[in-house]
Amino acid sequence: MSLLRGVIPSLISKSIKSGIHLQLMHTKATINNIVGAICDSLRSGSNWDALTRKFGSVELDEVVVEKVLLELKEPIDAKRALGFFHWSSTRKSFQHGLRSYSITIHILVGARLTLDARALLESIVKRNAGNSCRFSVVDSLLSSYELTASNPFVFDMLVQAYARLRMFDIGFDVCCYLDEHGFSLTLASFNTLIHVVQKSCHNILVWKVYEHMITRRVYPNTETLRILINALCKEGGLKKCVDILDRIHGKRCSPSVIVNASLVLRVLEEGRIEESMMLLKRMLHKNIVLDSIAYSLIVYAKIKIGNLESALQVFDEMLKRGFQPNPFVYTSFIGAHCKEGRIEVANRMMQEMENMGLKPYEETYNFLIEGSAKAGRLEAMLRNYEKMTKRGMTPSCSAFCQMVGKLCENGDVEEANAKLTALLERGFLADEVIYSFLIDGYAKKGEIQEVLKLYYEMEYKSFSPGLPIFSTLIKSLCQCGKLEEAEKYLGIMKDRSLAPSGCLYETLIAGYIEKGNKERANFLYNDMISKGLRPKCSNLCDGGTQILDG
Repeated sequence: MSLLRGVIPSLISKSIKSGIHLQLMHTKATINNIVGAICDSLRSGSNWDALTRKFGSVELDEVVVEKVLLELKEPIDAKRALGFFHWSSTRKSFQHGLRSYSITIHILVGARLTLDARALLESIVKRNAGNSCRFSVVDSLLSSYELTASNPFVFDMLVQAYARLRMFDIGFDVCCYLDEHGFSLTLASFNTLIHVVQKSCHNILVWKVYEHMITRRVYPNTETLRILINALCKEGGLKKCVDILDRIHGKRCSPSVIVNASLVLRVLEEGRIEESMMLLKRMLHKNIVLDSIAYSLIVYAKIKIGNLESALQVFDEMLKRGFQPNPFVYTSFIGAHCKEGRIEVANRMMQEMENMGLKPYEETYNFLIEGSAKAGRLEAMLRNYEKMTKRGMTPSCSAFCQMVGKLCENGDVEEANAKLTALLERGFLADEVIYSFLIDGYAKKGEIQEVLKLYYEMEYKSFSPGLPIFSTLIKSLCQCGKLEEAEKYLGIMKDRSLAPSGCLYETLIAGYIEKGNKERANFLYNDMISKGLRPKCSNLCDGGTQILDG
């Protein structure tokens, strides 16, 4: 009896498992029969109505639809697969998901039915535009790629679809994502993406796409260059790049060189030195940038990261290979030496440059003027300034500001002011810092009329003087005993929402106390305290009328 108790449950269990297995086999056979029947009907030329009559009672699901599509994956059956895709979408109980879309698109691309494939791609991209999973469409296409023995062109078509729908950012992200999975786009697809992005004025993305192209060893054609030259013109960067190349090469370069140099310069300006070196290597390998330009840009890159010794080694190699030095390289070295305070070396390089017949440009002089000013070398600073202006060049605001500051510090405010006047007549645009140096210089000399002249000049030029200007002006007026006028400017400050400092209040208060006007001094003291400012002067620290009265 105990033996039967062990055998019977075992027999029952085997019977149940056998039944389930038979049921699964029956279901699988049924699905295969349905799939075979649908495919036979499609191959015999059945239209949608005929399919509906024959298979109207069949409940479609993703398994059946996928099996039918895969049975029809060969190019000869591609149109039938598309017909089935559209027919099944009319069934009320069924809706296509990403998987069936992707399989159908692969089939259509394999059969070169590009118009139909493009329509489905754009439809699926639009449907999934708000999907939280950014790469859902491309992931679905990747997962069904081998099942359909598809063609890589399907991914080009996907990125082109994103471009046409103005979905640039995700289109470029998908492009990079595909690279990670071993699929690189064709030049035509990159051109489509760059063209649409450039038309939409997203210039930063234009150059990101082009950089990715070169990184992936996809090189430009005339169409690419035309688009990128247009981008340079639109953003106003063409002249800057051409000027640099003229300094390096000595004559106008081809569009290819201009575009590629522009890309490298952008990457350098972003501080991505290693990336710029890699781009130059790729470009040199394909001869799409001149050797002399490549060497010059490498020197520039080395200097930019502070590796002057390495930059000199590259420069020596450049000369040994027969390439001539140029103003761009010399200016880069001069700038580096000035930055490090080696003014003597920088001036020697300038002399060497001129002896070779190479013409310095504005940036060369700006480096020398600014570097000499910071090093306290007034003679060298003024000498380079005079040479620069005699050649019809105008210093940068930064370089001139350094020079004015050094002259005023040295007590030569009249000379600094005279130089500003001469520059203004040539269209130079001074800034508030320059005026601040001059006002402070005249204030130290007690020349209040010159201080006021400069203040009114700033107002005339709509400069809106800031706190430093007003502080210097008010303190100067106080020193001259013009307290009422000083207080007038204090009121102008307040009207312009410029908060006076406690030190400014104390200067006025001290001036009124000295004149014996304790009532006005007391008013200003209370005004200062009401604004949360505490006096620094010990005579005012106890506060109130009593101190002032005492």
